[in-house]
Amino acid sequence: MGAEKRRPERLREGYDAVLDAADTYREALVIRLAGEVGLRPAEMARLRPTDVRRVTVDPPRYLLSVPEEDGRRDAYLPTAVERELRRYVHSNGVGDDERIFPITPRRIQMLVSEVAEAAAELRERPGLAALSTRELRRRFAHAALVDYGVNPRAVKAAGGWHSFEALEPYLPAPTDTELVEAFAVLEDEPSPAGDDPVDDGTAFRSLLAATGRCAMIRLDGEGYVDRWNRGAASTFGYRAGEILGTHVSTFYTDEDVERGAPERTLSAAADGGVEADGRRLRKDGSAFLAWEVVAPIRDDGGQRRGFVLLIVDVSELGDRLDPGGDRGLTATIASVGPTLADAILEATSHAEIEAGACETVADSSRYAFAWIDRRTVSGERPERRAARGVDPSAVEGYSTASDADAVTLSVEHDVSLELPDGDRFSGAVAAVPLVRGGTVYGHLRVGSDRPEPFDADERAWLETVGRQVGAAIAAVRRRNLLLSDRLLELEFVCRDGAFLAEATDRLGCRFELDSLVALSESTQLQYLHLLGASPAAVFDLVEDAEGVADCRLIEGGDGDARLELVVEGGAPSLTLTEYGATVLELAAENGELVVVAECAADADLRTIVDGLRSWFPDTELRGKREVERTAGAAREFREGLEDRLTDRQEAALRAAYFGGYYDWPRESTAEELADAMGISSPTLHNHLRKAQHELIRTFFDAASVDGGSP
Repeated sequence: MGAEKRRPERLREGYDAVLDAADTYREALVIRLAGEVGLRPAEMARLRPTDVRRVTVDPPRYLLSVPEEDGRRDAYLPTAVERELRRYVHSNGVGDDERIFPITPRRIQMLVSEVAEAAAELRERPGLAALSTRELRRRFAHAALVDYGVNPRAVKAAGGWHSFEALEPYLPAPTDTELVEAFAVLEDEPSPAGDDPVDDGTAFRSLLAATGRCAMIRLDGEGYVDRWNRGAASTFGYRAGEILGTHVSTFYTDEDVERGAPERTLSAAADGGVEADGRRLRKDGSAFLAWEVVAPIRDDGGQRRGFVLLIVDVSELGDRLDPGGDRGLTATIASVGPTLADAILEATSHAEIEAGACETVADSSRYAFAWIDRRTVSGERPERRAARGVDPSAVEGYSTASDADAVTLSVEHDVSLELPDGDRFSGAVAAVPLVRGGTVYGHLRVGSDRPEPFDADERAWLETVGRQVGAAIAAVRRRNLLLSDRLLELEFVCRDGAFLAEATDRLGCRFELDSLVALSESTQLQYLHLLGASPAAVFDLVEDAEGVADCRLIEGGDGDARLELVVEGGAPSLTLTEYGATVLELAAENGELVVVAECAADADLRTIVDGLRSWFPDTELRGKREVERTAGAAREFREGLEDRLTDRQEAALRAAYFGGYYDWPRESTAEELADAMGISSPTLHNHLRKAQHELIRTFFDAASVDGGSP
């Protein structure tokens, strides 16, 4: 019996060591389900997400309906384990009726043995190598009975033991002191009803229960809902079982999710409370205007444990709220906004967008004139591409301190210009960058002779106009590329500044492009073949490289490997994409990066070349040739998925495919892909599910049109 009583002590001491040795999410979860829930391998292999059920809401407590050979039993599921199980299900896209661990009980036993052997080697404790799922269940029983004093009847029921004799080794005889302490409660006077102290948790729960006019939601540290009140239920239209355990991004619109608004809000609130407003989604898909306060929750030691949200529906007040500030600006925004949107959406060329923007802004009563110029990096004078309310010849000699590549608005005061009607303008001129990502397509210059022009609110609005026009220019360039039957194929050679070129010069290797995935205007995923060098050598260079945020090995090893690079800022492929070109091929060797791209035949080639040289001066346009796209290819572009998939959905789908997410076994997990894309796992799965739905829908729609049988 002495040996039996020492064994639980050994298990308790080694449990954390074994858990720390787990390399994967699945291994750690299997160990916790055996050691903290008491599950057998066969029971884990049959588990499904629907087996978890919430018993109480405040505080949240869970039971696990464990499938046994002759029925089911209820096991207690600790909150921390439930949270990890839920995240694993979300991250791996496990359906409600699918097995959480689609492997055999024998494979589960092998997983535990492999982790135990790794822990033994890591901690230099050979005894840990013998740990098994059976011993983990013994650890569960000992911890419940001895460390926490759980009722043996409850332990027997939760762990699936058929008799109390099986638990006897974990119940040592009590000492005299333990007997006295166990029955000390009989000596205490009962507490009068109503005199119980109210701690912070009780106060929070009382407030949650009493507050029905606004939504109060508590999130864990990763942004998942673990408590909410009646006001949240009525505001969003969910039942408790539907929303508890889901990510806060559920309440945001798709546009806000794609911009990363949920993550930015929580990040801003990590060090203190923040206020936010915007549109939030109800269960039925309808949106409402919300005012929101987000604050961190900390424990006694000051560590952040989660967040609390206060959300108020202010839709009914929206029309009555006076935003204050310049009412003239409000009227201008109300009139110019829709007109500008129509002008740039209907435009079919870069020039039409510029003309429409100038006309719309200058025709408002707020500004005297507007024009757009572009300055090339070769030092030529600015080209006046569009103007309204001013003669282009009158601004030929106009000079400004603003840089041609400036991405922020600047204002020059005391400007004097002659207007077409003979009057003279004296006032201020704002230079508004037309920008998309890091690419500046020019500057919209607007003149104002008001006493105090271009305050902070007006600057913010004009910068928004600049981003809208820049986005429209980028979109029309790409659209013309897709629809054009005549294309211009360009071949560039970059010899300086490009990471891949410098890496080949230092390592004597070669890179070949597999695929590009655009994450944003300034970030790409590059999937590359590496030949002639080790991935470790590339990783060392990435640590000190500018413009490369991360590097990951997909498969292979020294001499032949596939890598994933997260490229930010300056890269030839990024710059060409920003100027409306499509990168077809990319290869680097002997200190040179060769990029082959195509653009529409009528594209402004000088703008593309100068834009690329602004980042990489030692760049040569080695060749260009006009090619024709076949009618079939053009039709495929027109009838493809570009109208059905959003940019983020396509990016997620491409990253998942080229990152090996759909391989079996998987080369990349959902967590790894989400981390590379800078989004959360729930957001990634949201994009993937919608993209897959559109792919399938397009397939069946096409089959129906062609007369096929779907």
